[in-house]
Amino acid sequence: MPFPLGQLVTTPGCMALGINPAPLLDRHRSGDWGDVDAEDGQANDAALKDGSRIFSVYHQHGQKVWVITEADRSSTCVLLPEEY
Repeated sequence: MPFPLGQLVTTPGCMALGINPAPLLDRHRSGDWGDVDAEDGQANDAALKDGSRIFSVYHQHGQKVWVITEADRSSTCVLLPEEY
């Protein structure tokens, strides 16, 4: 079930590493949460119904990359964990 991503933001750390956010955003929006644990996956599934934050974890260029959509769906950020 796709959901609105709002304003898209990629952090300087991702940009410096050449992280391509497009395929990560496609996966995130389609409900492929990547490498989250079972609890976070269930929370994301519930967030599609209750409107809470959505959190995905992917790997690109040997780096862990987070994608976070805010609860109000106003924005989605692609960032490195250390930039949180």
